[in-house]
Amino acid sequence: MEKAIKALAWMVRVFEPPVYCYHEIVHNRHVVEQFRAQGVIFVDDVDEVPAGAPLMLSAHGSAPEVVANARRHDRVVVDAVCPLVTKVHHELKVRARKGYTVLYVGHEGHEEAVGTMAVAPDAVHLVQSESEVDGTEVPAGTPVALLAQTTLSHDEWSGIMARAKQRFPDLWMPNRSDLCFATTNRQAALKAIAGRADVVVVIGSVNSSNTRALEKVAGASGCPRVLRVNSADELPDDLSGTVGVTAGASAPDELVHAVLARLAPRHGTEEISVTEEDEYFPPPPEMRDLLVALGAALALGLGAPLSEGRAAPAPTPAGAENEPASDPIDDLGTLSRDRHVSAADVLARLAG
Repeated sequence: MEKAIKALAWMVRVFEPPVYCYHEIVHNRHVVEQFRAQGVIFVDDVDEVPAGAPLMLSAHGSAPEVVANARRHDRVVVDAVCPLVTKVHHELKVRARKGYTVLYVGHEGHEEAVGTMAVAPDAVHLVQSESEVDGTEVPAGTPVALLAQTTLSHDEWSGIMARAKQRFPDLWMPNRSDLCFATTNRQAALKAIAGRADVVVVIGSVNSSNTRALEKVAGASGCPRVLRVNSADELPDDLSGTVGVTAGASAPDELVHAVLARLAPRHGTEEISVTEEDEYFPPPPEMRDLLVALGAALALGLGAPLSEGRAAPAPTPAGAENEPASDPIDDLGTLSRDRHVSAADVLARLAG
């Protein structure tokens, strides 16, 4: 999530507007509105993107035909799909090729689920409950695999997984969980505080699957009152006692700080940590070539002066992973500090 947000922020800084994004870059209203204010146009069909325009594909992953279509018409395309989602796409493709029937645990209509199931539509079945596991028809003798949407809550996933194992004793599952570590870590920390809290505030958007999962976890863990807010402005005035605060994986740090400032706890705050996140995801592969092309274009003096106010810093999600001291996207931002370029200039440098 954090890498996708950062990559789109630099595309806004680098390219002459508008910059296009297929679907919301992440499911967070605050982040999306920030980008809209900087000239990003979010579309639900890549055919709406003009030829030659810069285009980013969202972190949730896209169907193979969408990716292929996006790369047509001389567009500069950066696919910001989360590496964990890419892992699930690969697992589905391999299992389908080996003749498996794949049960995919996810939410109907969610962009990640839609994009994943499009990888092998004839081999995969969406299941959202234990009863749907029982009701899925599987031809006799066909091997069965189980995969998951990365943003599910562990509790939601575990019940369905247990039922699938009961029905299919030889069930294939990946060695490493499909669930997002940032999501499961937040849920584990929330379970540690929810039973002690009089109210839990979850910061995030209603269309964020991992945010809604946090709401469910808080309630199931014994908290009597759970509130979801987009920002500090939505906090009610009647909060009292011990208040727990958590945030969806794509909620920027600034929202968390604003909520804490608005709550202004008289007895201070206590931070609960259940693990140290040391995962590092590199920038999208296209960014590496883009960095070289931009360096060449700017060295030739191509592009126009960067407009005042367009180079806003990237919003940083709460709990972003630790990173190496030098990040290629940061280098890209340094290169493009003073000018922005056209997609045509970059394409010419890439072709050269």
